[in-house]
Amino acid sequence: MSKQYLNIFTQRNSIMLLVLGFASGLPLALTSGTLQAWMTVENIDLKTIGIFSLVGQAYVFKFLWSPFMDRYTPSLLGRRRGWLLISQLLLVVAIVAMGFMNPTQHLWWLAALAVVVAFCSASQDIVFDAYKTDLLSAEERGAGAAVSVLGYRLAMLVSGGLALWLADRYLGWQATYWLMAGLMLIGVVATLMAPEPDNSIPAPRTMEQAVVAPLRDFFARNNAWLILLLIVMYKLGDAFAGSLSTTFLIRGVGFDAGEVGLVNKTLGLFATIVGALFGGVLMQRLTLFRALMLFGILQAVSNIGYWILAVTAKNIITMGSAIFLENLCGGMGTAAFVALLMTLCNKSFSATQFALLSALSAVGRVYVGPIAGWFVEAHGWPLFYLFSIVAALPGLLLLAICRQTLEYTQQTGNFMPRTEFHHSYRWALRLLATGCSLLGLWLLVLISNALDWTQWPDLAVQLLQVGALLSLVGIVMGSALDYLALRRTQLA
Repeated sequence: MSKQYLNIFTQRNSIMLLVLGFASGLPLALTSGTLQAWMTVENIDLKTIGIFSLVGQAYVFKFLWSPFMDRYTPSLLGRRRGWLLISQLLLVVAIVAMGFMNPTQHLWWLAALAVVVAFCSASQDIVFDAYKTDLLSAEERGAGAAVSVLGYRLAMLVSGGLALWLADRYLGWQATYWLMAGLMLIGVVATLMAPEPDNSIPAPRTMEQAVVAPLRDFFARNNAWLILLLIVMYKLGDAFAGSLSTTFLIRGVGFDAGEVGLVNKTLGLFATIVGALFGGVLMQRLTLFRALMLFGILQAVSNIGYWILAVTAKNIITMGSAIFLENLCGGMGTAAFVALLMTLCNKSFSATQFALLSALSAVGRVYVGPIAGWFVEAHGWPLFYLFSIVAALPGLLLLAICRQTLEYTQQTGNFMPRTEFHHSYRWALRLLATGCSLLGLWLLVLISNALDWTQWPDLAVQLLQVGALLSLVGIVMGSALDYLALRRTQLA
């Protein structure tokens, strides 16, 4: 690649995004894998450790308080950097406080602090996503996404693998958490030095506008439902391949856990970083649509490495090659996908829309696990990895259908307004809203049952089934109307 395309990674904005991406990724493991390891070493029972995993729900439901961060502007540093600074300072205090706890003596205090850290971390993610959306021009989004992914991945390595090693060999758990809190100060410094995005676009004037206007804005666009479906489906093949990859390598092929961990943590991480950066460079030459299509095809084809592993004899070089190829292409796809999410956000409420879209993008990754397990038991590993390639095709088809809409948005910075089927779209939206409300109730009942406050397993199952069905019907109806509208207006 020419120096012209590489120079964008050395610009001030890119350096700030790298450091802020690091600060965004650092707290994640401190309330998940690293905390679980600490509790396991202290002989906390498995049921309690399992309940602690609910702390991570803050990252899934962060869209619930994102309108607040769009609506109000702190008195210091502006709408984006002000909230970044507040969330980072609260994270420093909460992580330091976690370091004073001991799981055997202060279990529920530790739980409360973990909830605070997860909430503040999810809030930092909300504002950081909005910040880079507001800051970067259409031409810079590919490189900006790549750099922020690099910072995030490095932080996960530091607060995950490196933190475990330091706690076990040198510092102990409490001092390790204090060290992680000290590293969060890097993000504070970057926030103070970073430029505030252009504030000429007005913020919502009321909380009602902050909640309703982002949804009204998005669903009033041409092709909105198909784009939502695209967000869910684009990385579905990647999600299938990765959902059981560790189990496949250990149980299906016969590698030991140490070999898998070493290759995944080193070669896999390195490949993801290279893929994200290489993808960012390529996106300087390609349109968003072409980058998404090329990287989506590569994501699908890269799963062939796992199929080769499944049908050949055990070989460490083959495993390393498969992991490297899958993570390289996955990193390229992630860079383009983040750029897509930024493109789809209206800067007046980018915090809310990005939080909603990123939560939606996690649906495939979160819920393919049970389907993947059933498929492997029924058909075996080789057919499963061939199916993971096929599972990527609907996302690519949707991308092709949405091409003109995406290119119009990237070129003009505006969104095509909807002109067809207004009344029918309202019914699709009502079905989706009702289904999502029932799924929210299902989650509350699930948490209540897990904490032994209630014993309503049948109600939880019914809420899940009805909520999922209504949501699915709403999405299918809206997507069908989108396609008919595109055909009527000759955009498909």
